[in-house]
Amino acid sequence: MAMVDLANCNSQKPVTLAEIAERQEISLSYLEQLFSKLRRAGLVKSVRGPGGGYKLAFAADNIRVSDVIRAVDEPLKTTRCDAGTGVGCMSNRSRCLTHDLWEELGHQIHLFLSTITLEDVCEGRVLDTSRLFNAESATDLAAQ
Repeated sequence: MAMVDLANCNSQKPVTLAEIAERQEISLSYLEQLFSKLRRAGLVKSVRGPGGGYKLAFAADNIRVSDVIRAVDEPLKTTRCDAGTGVGCMSNRSRCLTHDLWEELGHQIHLFLSTITLEDVCEGRVLDTSRLFNAESATDLAAQ
């Protein structure tokens, strides 16, 4: 929400976290933590001093939602199992019966968020993207 807010400002002037916090009803201290990570990841630039704040480091059409999630270290975990370890969530450390289903859902969410930019969200181009994807998939399947 904060990054889309920043992209919506579409201004060369830096935006303060207090302004974003007020508009988006997000805790200022939480935003400070997130923007520290976003700055380290190179997605935002900070401007110090009077009139300071934050700006996007790139145009909104060059920042994908998946980049933001990765930068703030928010995993999209859809299964209780530990990713990449082979250790399952059951008491005997085996994988649950639906593990593959939920793990694949996590991959699909990541793929979807990799196709959406901040500009897409700002411009309202997110709805019906799955319909378009499904239409393309159906066409591809029919061609096969």
